[in-house]
Amino acid sequence: MTGNNNIDTDVQTRTLEDILGCIGEKCTSCGSCVRQCRFLQLSGTPGKIAVSSSRNGRSDCCNPFECSLCGLCAAVCPEHLDPKTMFLEMRRSAFRSGVGSFREHNGVSGYERTGTSRLFTWYGLPSRCTTVFFPGCALPGTRPEQTKKVFRLLRDSIPALGIVLDCCTKPSHDLGRQDRFLAMFVEMKRYLTDQGINRVIVACPNCYGIFCEYAPEFITTSVYEALAGSVATADPRENGTAAVHDPCQIRYNSALQDAVRELVRRAGLNVEEMPHSRSCTICCGEGGGVPALAPEMAASWAELRVSEAAGRALVTSCAACTATLGESTTTLHVLDLVCDPASAISGRAPVSSGLVTYLNRLRLKRHFRADLPVSASRERTFNPGGKGGGIARLLVTAAIVIASIIVIRSTGIGQYLEQDRLRSFIAGYGALAPAIYIGVYSLAPVLLLPGLPLTIAGGILFGPFWGVVYAITGATAGACAAFLVSRYAARGWIESKISGSRWRKLDNEVARHGWKVVAFTRLIPLFPFNLLNYAFGLTRIRFFEYAVATFLCMLPACIAFIVFSSSLLDLLQGRISGSFIMGAALVAAVSSLPFFYRRFSGRAKDGNHTESDGHL
Repeated sequence: MTGNNNIDTDVQTRTLEDILGCIGEKCTSCGSCVRQCRFLQLSGTPGKIAVSSSRNGRSDCCNPFECSLCGLCAAVCPEHLDPKTMFLEMRRSAFRSGVGSFREHNGVSGYERTGTSRLFTWYGLPSRCTTVFFPGCALPGTRPEQTKKVFRLLRDSIPALGIVLDCCTKPSHDLGRQDRFLAMFVEMKRYLTDQGINRVIVACPNCYGIFCEYAPEFITTSVYEALAGSVATADPRENGTAAVHDPCQIRYNSALQDAVRELVRRAGLNVEEMPHSRSCTICCGEGGGVPALAPEMAASWAELRVSEAAGRALVTSCAACTATLGESTTTLHVLDLVCDPASAISGRAPVSSGLVTYLNRLRLKRHFRADLPVSASRERTFNPGGKGGGIARLLVTAAIVIASIIVIRSTGIGQYLEQDRLRSFIAGYGALAPAIYIGVYSLAPVLLLPGLPLTIAGGILFGPFWGVVYAITGATAGACAAFLVSRYAARGWIESKISGSRWRKLDNEVARHGWKVVAFTRLIPLFPFNLLNYAFGLTRIRFFEYAVATFLCMLPACIAFIVFSSSLLDLLQGRISGSFIMGAALVAAVSSLPFFYRRFSGRAKDGNHTESDGHL
């Protein structure tokens, strides 16, 4: 099977209307691409889709967000057309018009926002640094030890090598959110250029594609070419046979593909090619955010790849492909083979998944900050549109508070909002009032209702001490109730609702780390609280450990918001009390907990922890 590397690149630079017209005119509907692609088999030929879209202004025969954007259609097209570019531009057009934003994509969008946040990013540039290593998002999380070792290997030939822990924002690119993608990527590129960087060594094939296309001012190379070009002796033993899965983003890069195969051979594995390889490689199933909207479509790609592997171990250079295909067959990352061939081949390579990957990224950041001498460094704080939105919300909130104070004081309503009078009224109901409050709070997590309004109400109605007692009791009871519902009453329904790659590995991670995963997610929330209650019910964690960790690690935030809200009535009457100031300080402290963790981990000495102990 041969590939087509002579794509009509002029098509790629035109507007959507021009692209639709070109493909609609030139596509002969020969079926070469349709035979290779499940998406096109269901949607029709690119020409048919282009004509329909040009005529109606939209396509009734396909959803472009179900295309994996792998580019196989272009590789096999005898007319050198590139339908992938058409589908990508259709995504951008849909997003701009307000019909291309899907709730199902929130997971991957949140993953990107986390990867570009101040907590998880770090740029470390030594003196006279002109080259940086850009490992991407997935590799540092799943393979922090391999990332460190590869960095040390690269520094042997590049002593002034820098490190960039950041995300290239390809998710935004592929989801059609081009404005955000360009804003984020250009800001990163401008910083590196201003610091004198002219070469980027990447580990992720997706990052490789993004840098090559959008940062031509940099010399972009892959870590695999750098490692394959170094002097190394191949393993003389025959350790078996493997098939190489070439990621979609590098389907035309024969030098990179050759480098991966050379590294595989050095590990003592004989490489056997699959029908779809190199320029005609296929998607692993994870591309383009398709699993979120069309999981069966995505699974069909993985099934095809597994069938072509025919029982042989797969080796790839993409951490995302490794995780996706690894769910169905033995799949190795080539850097596992580079760092420890024996462990990789025997299935004992140190690889993490799920929530632990976030902790690994934090620990890796701490390692580099402590170990790498730098003359310039930064954590990324740029967020397009973020500052303006935050200021606007702050001004609106302040205006509402001021207006409420004016209305309350001018109308005399304040006499009914005296804290002592209100709490005396509540106390008149005896044990009934707190019982009702705790009961309502216990139902909120089960019904997926927000708990913060109830917490604030607890501070207002019961004061700082009993408010904390009743609120933490209700919140813990609700979290436990959702856990038990998920485990014993509605497991099948919950499993159908909680899906996606970020939830798939939770059971294994909790089995390895137990209550520590619960503690981390309560203290540094990266996932929705109510969904986590149900998700933990699907894991093997013991109920007692879950309940205790939930209670203890929710308590700091509960205390902060109760103390703050207990003085809100005073504020509405124009009085600023000491408890209000203390509560505001506690809320700020709890909200800054992730940043305190970042600062502590960044200053900690590398010798104060064991890098490979695997514990949270």
